[in-house]
Amino acid sequence: MRIAFWGSSLVSAYWNGAATYYRGILRALAGTGNQITFFEPDAYDRQKHRDIEDPEWARVVVYKPGDFAEIERHLTYSRQCDVAVKASGVGVLDELLEDRISRMPEFCCKLFWDVDAPATLERLASDPDDPFQTVLRRFDLVLTYGGGKRVTDEYIKRGARECIAIYNAFDPDVHYPVHSDPRFLCHLSFLGNRLPDRESRVDEFFLRAASLTPERSFVLGGNGWHDKHLPSNVRYVGHVYTADHNAFNCSALAVLNISRDSMARYGFSPATRVFEAAGAGACIITDEWIGVEAFLNPGDEILLAKNGADVVRTLNELTPDRAMLIGEAARKRVLQDHTYAQRGAMVQSILTDALARIKSPVEIRA
Repeated sequence: MRIAFWGSSLVSAYWNGAATYYRGILRALAGTGNQITFFEPDAYDRQKHRDIEDPEWARVVVYKPGDFAEIERHLTYSRQCDVAVKASGVGVLDELLEDRISRMPEFCCKLFWDVDAPATLERLASDPDDPFQTVLRRFDLVLTYGGGKRVTDEYIKRGARECIAIYNAFDPDVHYPVHSDPRFLCHLSFLGNRLPDRESRVDEFFLRAASLTPERSFVLGGNGWHDKHLPSNVRYVGHVYTADHNAFNCSALAVLNISRDSMARYGFSPATRVFEAAGAGACIITDEWIGVEAFLNPGDEILLAKNGADVVRTLNELTPDRAMLIGEAARKRVLQDHTYAQRGAMVQSILTDALARIKSPVEIRA
């Protein structure tokens, strides 16, 4: 099938945490013979901070947000595809793209792919006049990158015809154990961009933990933290390109995962970094959220913390040998259950079924 995918960026993870999720799933879909065209705007300096060149498994089209004639040409192409996808959080012209893609011909499967579903649903709950309340009903299918049954049920309640969660994962040939790197050596590391709905949790789980244990070393990576007051034992390394993610994950005694506010509230929303770190054999400490045990077994494959003091306690009890055992167990688990090849096969089946329904509609009466 031909798939037109409108997203934030496939080639740059700069201020774009969904990049590796897109890469993993679309690469898997291309591997089964699908033709992928990814449309992304030239915005937020992402093209200046590319992590990869255009991949051989997808055609990447970079458009200027202000060139509406160019965008119209790309939308015309998308109308001719079997599947047209509008991802959430493109960052420019989101309302326009959602409206236009949701109105595409009946023979085209119109899909909204929400990579931040808890935040989207909280936005809709707070604004009954949000245009997406109406647009949502025109999409044939909604996929989300997390949230579990609470998210999928809420989407159905708001008028989605079908909603299925497609969780993050990892590619074994992209994320794997490597030697440690002096740039990232520490007791605890955290990688995440500075965002309003994450910062207070970073303050508690990471920076407070650092303040409580000044004898230990901490490394902070991600965009936006340059003017943040940090404890003296926290080293800020700025944006970490995806090529360095394995080294980042393999250079600390433990790697910390911190959920954004809405994702913590909804649960069942493991971040990409959880699977990438596990794939690299890292020992992961995560803030508690509902559903973690569905992905990794607490105590054996991942460690849980309720607050910053709990992070300190966990670190104090963690030996290098135990950290290695937990990391090895996590890697074994994600190799078994959480690869992008598995996620891609699931999406392939979903799209095949959706297209079959669209091309051979059957009216079912009660």
